[in-house]
Amino acid sequence: MSRIKICGMQRIEDIEIVNELLPDYVGFIMSVQNKFRRQVTVENAKALSQKLNPDIKAVGVFVDEPVEFIRNICSEGIIDLVQLHGHEDNDYINALAKNVKIPIIKAVHVKNANDITEAENLDCDYLLLDTAYKDKIGGGGQRFNWNLIPKNASKPFFLAGGLSAENIKQAIETVNPYAVDLSSSVETGGYKDRKKVREVIDIVRRM
Repeated sequence: MSRIKICGMQRIEDIEIVNELLPDYVGFIMSVQNKFRRQVTVENAKALSQKLNPDIKAVGVFVDEPVEFIRNICSEGIIDLVQLHGHEDNDYINALAKNVKIPIIKAVHVKNANDITEAENLDCDYLLLDTAYKDKIGGGGQRFNWNLIPKNASKPFFLAGGLSAENIKQAIETVNPYAVDLSSSVETGGYKDRKKVREVIDIVRRM
């Protein structure tokens, strides 16, 4: 059964929702660049993660951030996994791995099948396959062509990009991801919606 990640935690109300409904992972977007709508400060991420049910793994989401910034967050025990969602290469991943002792997820902005096969050689623990956009990095709510994903992927992957209650069953049946990753589709007015989160979790758990 595929696991579930709900990304973009911002408020204590979001934590209350996931503590009730128990996805496998949640995501906290953190940046020194202060340019992402759903990002939280390190202090807020720490406060929210302390209230998170320990059965839920906290993922720190970073886009082209300094290794030291991520290392400091990991040293405070705020997150259980690192997600690199920018243009980080294998040298960056290896440098980070020397400084943190938790799993690393590397996002792939999929334009063609070769993007995925090349990423399978990276020294990360998981991939996250997301839609490629011209003017943004993730969060666009559009899906990519799932037929580009290899049938026998050599590395476990999170599937992101335009997933919702309407297509998540099809996505899992088509590509069998390690986990599915949702954010905007489980929101109303820019904030997590308990009913929408429950709906997608119920669909996945019934499969």
